[in-house]
Amino acid sequence: MITSLPEELKKIIKGDVSSDNQTLKDYSHDYSLFEVKSKAVVFPKDAQDLKALIKYVKDNKKNDPALSLTARAAGTDMGGGAINDSILVEFTRYFNHTPQVIGDIVTTEPGVFYRDFEKETLKHNLLFPSYPASREICAMGGILNNNSGGEKSLQYGKTEKYIRKMKVILRDGNVYELKKLSEKELREKLSLQTFEGEIYQKMHKLIIDNYDDILKAKPDVSKNSAGYYLWNIYDKANKTFDLTQLWVGAQGTLGFLLEADVQLVPVHKHRDMMVLFLHDLSHLNEIIKEVLSLSPESFEAYDDSTLKLALKFFPEFAKLLGTRGIIQTGISFLPEFLMILFGGMPKLILQVDFTGDNIEDLQNKIRQLKEKLKPLHPKIRVALEDQEKKYWAIRRESFNLLRQKVRNKHTAPFIDDFVVKPEYLAKVLLEVIKIIKKHPEFMYTIAGHVGDGNFHIIPLVDITNPNVRKFIPIIADQIYDLVIKYHGSITGEHNDGLIRTPYLKRMYGEKIIKLFEATKNIFDPDNIFNPHKKVFGDLSYAMNHLRQNW
Repeated sequence: MITSLPEELKKIIKGDVSSDNQTLKDYSHDYSLFEVKSKAVVFPKDAQDLKALIKYVKDNKKNDPALSLTARAAGTDMGGGAINDSILVEFTRYFNHTPQVIGDIVTTEPGVFYRDFEKETLKHNLLFPSYPASREICAMGGILNNNSGGEKSLQYGKTEKYIRKMKVILRDGNVYELKKLSEKELREKLSLQTFEGEIYQKMHKLIIDNYDDILKAKPDVSKNSAGYYLWNIYDKANKTFDLTQLWVGAQGTLGFLLEADVQLVPVHKHRDMMVLFLHDLSHLNEIIKEVLSLSPESFEAYDDSTLKLALKFFPEFAKLLGTRGIIQTGISFLPEFLMILFGGMPKLILQVDFTGDNIEDLQNKIRQLKEKLKPLHPKIRVALEDQEKKYWAIRRESFNLLRQKVRNKHTAPFIDDFVVKPEYLAKVLLEVIKIIKKHPEFMYTIAGHVGDGNFHIIPLVDITNPNVRKFIPIIADQIYDLVIKYHGSITGEHNDGLIRTPYLKRMYGEKIIKLFEATKNIFDPDNIFNPHKKVFGDLSYAMNHLRQNW
């Protein structure tokens, strides 16, 4: 056991090393329901510091097998992916240089907060479309390493679609560039008698030898962040081989990310939103079908509990809407107050967002959708241009308010990100609610991406209640069995972390799990990078690290 780990680390890097009680406590949490205390938190200044950290862990692993490195950016991970019990490597302090935009490509470091990243891209009238709802508090390292998605993923897809190049440090301490390779470029990599050549040789053999099984394992849903995306690496038709597709979403388990080149999309000039208020879910499948037929950019939802939260903490939402003040914001919400007063609280609120450069096209889509939905009799409001901000504030900020404002209850994200095909959504959602309602200790809110069949169910609990701690794995078992029954994914955006890695075998089966483990061993046989995630997950380890309090 290394007794003076922080002092040893201070000798080998230029950056900062902290091991005081307050720092270790602060970094023992992300946005998950876990608590794992590190031995030290380091703030590397540059690539040389990262190389030194890797060398140190490799050299001392034999004497202290528990030594490891976990990269962390903003720490907003909801599954426990950004915490560990050894060395936590924090990127936002120094790896935060201003992103550089050239054409429609932006180069970014992992420690850049998304809110700052977007300010730079908008100067060029460009946008990264797979930002998550946590856009005001998350950073690019988490977005890239979790393969994040969000409100625009229905039209634009997830982060994996926009990665053009990555600069990474692997276990040998050297920097490598990952990008899509042509057949000729792949042959050149495979011919190398180097560490890099060995990585490509082994990964190529793994993919080719198991190609059919890998393709069959790909989840039949529009979004997936579970496991390693082996099916995305080799494009047989176009004869390309792309390890960025393995790295994105790997949760830092294969090495350190230094920077990435990311493609951007133009910002549309206009947007119109239709908001549907449903008092029951009897026509949800039909509504989903009609909405998707008109190809909206976003199709979001939240439940009555989320809306009540927005109304209860109205001043906080007023601040989010800018300088108009509480009175003006109150006036803008007046129709909703009156609707609830005279018609009752809706069970589910749906947001359908159309964007484009021709406002007449948007207005035509709104008219068409109104006509299509007439037989189903939903209550409808249309929010034109900036009027939609209040609805986006509710959708994006509800999780933060849940974390901060509900007295004696705290967010417990453990069934927060499942995906099924949209046609199964209404049935699965009702069954999920039925499971949770059997346990009165679990209040919950529902929000999600209806168009992708991706829902975020966030229970609110008293974590000190023994029944809560007892039933977390029981409820997770039942809900993930249900999702797998409908051929879905246990995580569409939030990734595996501590909470879902133990369920990957149930989702993929033994053979694919062995391929995931082989992939980890090709890149990181000594388990240096972010252990307990993606492979070799242990449910008992996760449950033993549930937070004791908030």
